[in-house]
Amino acid sequence: MNSRITNDRKRQCGVAAVEFAVVAALFFTLLIGIMEFGRMLWTWNAAAEATRLGARLAVVCDKDASIIETRMRQMLPSFAAATITIDYLDPPNASCDVATCKSVRVRLSNYTHQTVIPFVPLAVPLPAFQTTLPRESMSSSGNPVCS
Repeated sequence: MNSRITNDRKRQCGVAAVEFAVVAALFFTLLIGIMEFGRMLWTWNAAAEATRLGARLAVVCDKDASIIETRMRQMLPSFAAATITIDYLDPPNASCDVATCKSVRVRLSNYTHQTVIPFVPLAVPLPAFQTTLPRESMSSSGNPVCS
């Protein structure tokens, strides 16, 4: 009788380790997936804030100032692969100069968020973000945010 119990224990020896490995793999994949979802939402918010900052700089700095894209990319370095478009708008016309512009539109597009979920690598394309503001001074002279 004693040898039978010993044989049963020997057969069950690694079962707990195998069960733990399967459950832990699923648990940690789910946990990291939840964290990645939070990181993607943070990136989504950063993209929206970058377009707001870009539009704000575009209405108070010189037309086509390089500081606009530089400051937008500083918010999140991975935006380097994204496309930033700054449009100076005069509604009846396609484009305008500093004297006739009525508003500025800044768009951030073609950004793909890369996840780091184990066993499930995903590339999630984010939608285009845009902000439009009415023009202000559009002059960098004496404005510290434009330097």
